[in-house]
Amino acid sequence: MSGYARLWTTDPATWERAGVAWRGVGALVDRRAAGLSAGATGLRESWAGAAAGAAGDRLTGLRTELVSVSPVPIEVDQVLAEFAARLRRARARLADVVTRIDAAGLGIDRDGRVTVPATTPVPPGPTVGREGGPGRVTRPADRAAEAARLSTEVGDALALAEAADREATARLGALTTAARAGWVTPPPAYRPPPGADPALVGRWWAGLTPAQRRWLVVHEPARTGGLDGVPATARDQANRLLLDDHRDGILARRRELLRRVPRGPAELVGVARLDATLAGLATLADRLAAPDTADAPRAYLLGLDPAGDGRTVVALGNPDRADRVLTYVPGMTADLADADGELGRAARVAARATALDPGGETAAVLWLDYDAPDFVHEAYRARQAEDAAAGLHRFQEGLRLTHEGPPARQTVLGHSYGSLVVGTAAREHGLAADALVFVGSPGVGVDHAADLRLPPGQVWASTATDDVIGLVRPPVELAGRAAVGAALPWLAGDVVGRPDDDLWFGRDPTDPGFGGRVFPSGRYGHTGYWEPANPALDGMARIVVGR
Repeated sequence: MSGYARLWTTDPATWERAGVAWRGVGALVDRRAAGLSAGATGLRESWAGAAAGAAGDRLTGLRTELVSVSPVPIEVDQVLAEFAARLRRARARLADVVTRIDAAGLGIDRDGRVTVPATTPVPPGPTVGREGGPGRVTRPADRAAEAARLSTEVGDALALAEAADREATARLGALTTAARAGWVTPPPAYRPPPGADPALVGRWWAGLTPAQRRWLVVHEPARTGGLDGVPATARDQANRLLLDDHRDGILARRRELLRRVPRGPAELVGVARLDATLAGLATLADRLAAPDTADAPRAYLLGLDPAGDGRTVVALGNPDRADRVLTYVPGMTADLADADGELGRAARVAARATALDPGGETAAVLWLDYDAPDFVHEAYRARQAEDAAAGLHRFQEGLRLTHEGPPARQTVLGHSYGSLVVGTAAREHGLAADALVFVGSPGVGVDHAADLRLPPGQVWASTATDDVIGLVRPPVELAGRAAVGAALPWLAGDVVGRPDDDLWFGRDPTDPGFGGRVFPSGRYGHTGYWEPANPALDGMARIVVGR
């Protein structure tokens, strides 16, 4: 069977389902390891002596062997999911070319060669060339040139599928070789500290052997999963291995609060917060386990910290391999309990971008790695955005460093208070981004787009006319600001101290004087920019694609 026929008949979903089956293998490994731990504990409690010690050591050794291979099913799933994504992309390219071949009145044979029929009736409509007006090629020489050009595009689509096949085969082969050699290896001597520069982390990671990298994923997942500059696949493996530990830790803290007598309001509030975090963690785990589809690609867990309100970084699609990467920073009240809904917003933009360019690969990242304001009085201040800025800078730098192949087009999108986080990071540290997008913004920390360290033509904004953020716009008399400041002193520095600003945190980014570019939004309120019928969704997707 020719490559053309194979690509037409290949179903990417078959490979996605195989990846999901490997996730089941990973769950089985985890259960067996937990069973061995329980058995070893039982032996120690009920049996003593040399034989008991030998049996316990054997159980511990078996558990160590199982734990050492725990990242492997995750890695196989990653390989198969990425192979399926590239096949889907190749098929989309091929379908687009075939549609244009049909429209041109040309043919294509079973080997994928574009042919010029000996006699081809010209359909009604505009034509191009000396025999007609603008629109359709009719001259034999022009038709032959068009056939050759389209043949090249067919070949490009087939080459993409063949390259994906070779790469997946090589990656699975490397895993097989590693399995035969064994998984035990001396650990590396050096570890970059938390928050290290991504360039330093990238050089360190590149200098490790594959066995050392797997050792770090298994034995130091908390460190490995949180380092910007480590590839997305390794971070995903490490953070997935931590999911059960995070849940068990939260449950332990919950039991401790419930045991306290007397149990006061602080304990009840703490339990309610832990319950919300547990619910968010369960929803996130469900999304990580969900089957991959064209509309819901495989999720990569790039960061997770359930402390406080909870933080997470999740990518839909592998950002290290995509042609374009969207990083979405949500605003006020966002936390781990809301992560699934916020991730859905990023997914809608990515899906619309894919619809605009099916032949390209888009990854969408939810970056919720900061303490978002919970209340309005917190959102009036820039402190939490300032605290988050360095982390967002490092994350974007890490994306640039770990990306494979030609650089991706990177877009950073901030909503509401998240737009201040993005603006502050760009102003204070710089962002590895090709475009910045602000929706429903209370100001981004600067008065002019040029202060964001990107060309003003790549700074975009949109605010709906019925967005409540408009309530902070002028006209607000200075006397009124002073009155607010006198009554509520904690607002004085933000409201009274900046009487010339259009918004709380600088000039409105949709104002012509800001110097950026504006795209339209329908009347869908402060959270409706992602509604399917809102032109703002198309606007965001077009920026991601670069159109």
